[in-house]
Amino acid sequence: MTNSMEGKTCLVTGAGAGIGNQAALGLAKLGGTVIALARDPVKGKAAVEQLRAESGNPDVHLALCDLSSQQSIRDAAAEVKKRHAKLDVLINQAGIYSAKRKTTVDGLELQFAVNHLAYFHLTVLLIDLLKAAGTARVVNGTGAVEAAGRIDFDDLQGEKKYGAFRSLAQSKLGNLLFTMELARRMAGTGVTSTCFHPGGVKTSFGTGEGGAMGLIMTFARFFGSTPAEAAKIPIHLATAPELQKVTGQYFNAMKPATPSKRAQDPELAKRLWEVSEKLTGAKL
Repeated sequence: MTNSMEGKTCLVTGAGAGIGNQAALGLAKLGGTVIALARDPVKGKAAVEQLRAESGNPDVHLALCDLSSQQSIRDAAAEVKKRHAKLDVLINQAGIYSAKRKTTVDGLELQFAVNHLAYFHLTVLLIDLLKAAGTARVVNGTGAVEAAGRIDFDDLQGEKKYGAFRSLAQSKLGNLLFTMELARRMAGTGVTSTCFHPGGVKTSFGTGEGGAMGLIMTFARFFGSTPAEAAKIPIHLATAPELQKVTGQYFNAMKPATPSKRAQDPELAKRLWEVSEKLTGAKL
């Protein structure tokens, strides 16, 4: 990692643990001002202290945000805008898996709300800061399960029929569609949008949820890459000079890849964007 981030401001969601934590660490080591977004104040404070100590960079700051709450997202975005004049990098990495259907304080299905709507909501609220940087990058974590995903507009919240894997795949497809539509809408602004699949990673994602996904994640924790290894991907996408103008691209690990046909459907992406606007009240 030789690309200096001095003078640049970076925000990373899910910075308390896993890939998000290691991505924040990598950006801090490169000299960037890092805003670590975390839900729990105690764990968030501990993560910031850890990031400062391991990077030797004191310019790491905590932003508290519960990504399952739209008001919390609005409050966090307002606080970031109050404290920073620009944002050079936004890495959306936080995610959740729930074997049983759960709803948020806003009455939305949990996986759809955190894995997709939070990406959309936070990014749209911070878009002015991203534009103010002149050239900025939005990097979204996703997963290969997007290929099995369908956007069920008649049952987005799984109220009629809920399947844990079905909901996860829908949300990950949403990440792809959001990335592609954001790239189209940001054309000519200097803001780029990419996404990546990190492969199997040894994290706590899906821990204790059981079912087929629980088995998959248990397997990944034994044989997958470490969070530090996986974090090299978003760090690369956020900092590599040769990727400055690359937008609307999906990466499988470090390599450009082709996502599912549904993820490449501009009409589907536009429709999901419009629904996401209505559900969050956030518009460009």
